[in-house]
Formats: sequence, C-alpha cells, structure tokens
Amino acid sequence: MARESGRNNSELKEEIARSRARVTRDLRGLRDELDFPKRIRRSFRRQPVPWIVVTAVAGLFLVLSFTRKKKVYVDAVKASKSGKKLLEVGFVLGALRIVATLLRPVIVSFVSKKLGSYANSGRPAKKW
Repeated sequence: MARESGRNNSELKEEIARSRARVTRDLRGLRDELDFPKRIRRSFRRQPVPWIVVTAVAGLFLVLSFTRKKKVYVDAVKASKSGKKLLEVGFVLGALRIVATLLRPVIVSFVSKKLGSYANSGRPAKKW
C-alpha cells in the first residue's frame, strides 16, 4: 500500500502539473484573443490597403454629414413683401428716435415743472 500511495501521489502531482500547464496555455491563448489593439495592429500590418480605404470612406462620410447645409426655400413674393415691411419699420423707428431726441428737452422741462409744483404744493419746504 505504501508503494501504491507513493505512485498515486506522483501520478497526482504529474496530473496537477499537466493541468496547470494546460490552464496556463489556455489563458495565454485567451489573452491573445482578447488583446484587440494587438490584433488591429497585426491586421493593419498584414493588410494596410483595406484599412486605409475604410478610414478614408469613414472620414469622407463624417465630413459630408457634418457640412451638409439645410436647404431653405423662400417664396420671392413673400420675401419682397417682408423686406419692404422691414424697411418701413426701420424708417419709422429711425424717425421716432430723431423726434425723441429733438423733444427731449421739452419733455424734461415739462416733467420737472409738474414734479416741482407737486412737491412744493404738498408741504412747506424745510430749512435746515
């Protein structure tokens, strides 16, 4: 029995060593399979033309998609009417600004007279 247990122990140790080697080999293979940057570099070295073509097409697609402009259709009759209205409104606002600038001194003196007479009529002025 002592010999059998010795043999069993050595067989068990050898089986454990083989199993460990197999697991190590499988893990290395898995690590190589999951190393995507390494796989991409290797693929680029082996076949550079397809990678360059795909990259150029993707870049062209991105450029075209981001530089596309929205088309706006304008009715010529409506555009001329709105342009005329805009011109009229601008003219009216400019005229109102000129009139307000000319009438400012008159309005300020009128308001100061009214407020001054209102302030004096309520109470006598205090002397300090």
